Amino acid sequence: MGEKTDRVERSIRNLITSGDLGPGGRLPSERALAQDLEAGRTTIRLVLMRLTTEGVIRSEHGRGYFVNSESGETE
Repeated sequence: MGEKTDRVERSIRNLITSGDLGPGGRLPSERALAQDLEAGRTTIRLVLMRLTTEGVIRSEHGRGYFVNSESGETE
């Protein structure tokens, strides 16, 4: 992917791995992530879909994105 997409993905993963968002923690809204990370919502959605596919986060319809208890992150 592109440089901006990679930067956004690293930033979101850092939120999770740094402990700011523990298991079950809710990610900020797409709009808030786009504003905070200075990226378009399409880029945010792409990264969120990738992290969902990897099992790092889960989507709950109408509620948002949440960190899985087994985030799949390895050190």
